[in-house]
Amino acid sequence: MFSKHKKTFVLFATMCMILSMQGCKQLSDIGGALANLKRLKFKLDNVSGFQLSGISLSNKSKLTDFSITDGLSLANSFRSNRFPASFTLNVAASNPNDGKGGSRSSNATLQALEWRLLVDDVPTITGNIDKPIVIPGTGQQEIIPITISLDLYEFFGKKGYEQVVDLAMAIGGAKGSAGRLKLDAKPTVSTSFGPMTYPGRITIIDKEFTN
Repeated sequence: MFSKHKKTFVLFATMCMILSMQGCKQLSDIGGALANLKRLKFKLDNVSGFQLSGISLSNKSKLTDFSITDGLSLANSFRSNRFPASFTLNVAASNPNDGKGGSRSSNATLQALEWRLLVDDVPTITGNIDKPIVIPGTGQQEIIPITISLDLYEFFGKKGYEQVVDLAMAIGGAKGSAGRLKLDAKPTVSTSFGPMTYPGRITIIDKEFTN
């Protein structure tokens, strides 16, 4: 009788040990997935196709670069309390899971990138990518184009006409850059355990990669 109970106990203990090991392995795999998830890096690459009230700024660096017609059109738009701007903000994504240093080479699929655009640290519009984007595990950058449309008058109209035009040209003009922009973002990436969202938000800037 004692022997039977002993065998049952050993069997039960063995099953518990197996389940425990499987649980530990699963936790380890989840931890690994989270580690790889946070290795993804993002940076604002550049701004392209900037238009202010429908007028291209690509070859403009100062107010006198506008034709008389374009200048009048911009001034009238500002006086109407509307100053619509549209451009593409190109975000560079880097996936360092390239198989070097003992890590396993693997692609990452960015399922979502919920973001808020900050201009001169002023929160403006929000958005998300419209489709999943695969970031190859090659160590090379993948560009994520984000279409931006916002009314500069709504957020900066009190600064005055010239200052708002100067701001627009600093971002999308001939010498423009993404230096005055930031993205407050929360990425969601596909893993073998399903979509995983970053535990915290990240601030994406132009000078260095953020993860």
